[in-house]
Amino acid sequence: MTDIRRFLAAHPDCILIDITGTQGSTPREAGTFMLASQTALWGTVGGGQFEFMAIENARDMLAGTGGMAEMDIPLGPDIGQCCGGRTQLRFRRVTKAVAEEIEARLTSEIECLPEVYLFGAGHVGRALAAALAPLPLSVTVVETRQEELANLPAETKARLVPMPEALVRDIPAGGVVVILTHDHALDFLIAREALEKTDLAYTGMIGSATKRATFASWLSREGGGERGWMERLTLPIGGSAVRDKRPEVIAAMTAAEILTALAAYRMRSSS
Repeated sequence: MTDIRRFLAAHPDCILIDITGTQGSTPREAGTFMLASQTALWGTVGGGQFEFMAIENARDMLAGTGGMAEMDIPLGPDIGQCCGGRTQLRFRRVTKAVAEEIEARLTSEIECLPEVYLFGAGHVGRALAAALAPLPLSVTVVETRQEELANLPAETKARLVPMPEALVRDIPAGGVVVILTHDHALDFLIAREALEKTDLAYTGMIGSATKRATFASWLSREGGGERGWMERLTLPIGGSAVRDKRPEVIAAMTAAEILTALAAYRMRSSS
């Protein structure tokens, strides 16, 4: 939310562009919005000629040279797009009341974001926090070492705790656990707590095929084998399609896994 406050402070004379309705195939959904001043933009309603038309209309309103309060745009050949649907837009000058409405909407969205817990802020943990920062997720990094929590993305929450595994039970349904600590024994303790929960969207652990086999053997002694725990654990994270062990690459691949798992969880929950 910091960036939109910064935008409004720098560009107080601007237009709120809201998508109020959609039909057929469209680049963004109803509820999406962006801001347009005469010299700057925040957000996007879908890009392309469609968005250019919206920005032009907003800037006409700001200049007092025209502009419509509402637009209904077909996304077809007439405007050089081939989505095939159509989108309705509403345009409002940002006042104090409108700014408060924007903040309330963003606060509501933030409260509903999936909770992602990264246990460990080593090289891959920090890279994954950076990869997840721009995404619609609430990310918390958990560490036992104070120094490792420095230089996290601004919107990322940090937790310094002596027993990270104790936090797992409070992660809400649909949450994500990614285990990346510097200690394999701690990894296993956190994973055991996570796999005890059956309502997480994704549980992943950094490692290798050897680590997976070792963890499977340990879990079997803990009684996890009969409960299908290993089937719910992604180990190693990041998949095998890209053979590159650089932290940023592992982070990018893991971010894709998390988004896929969250989408699957939402589909299961709504069916």
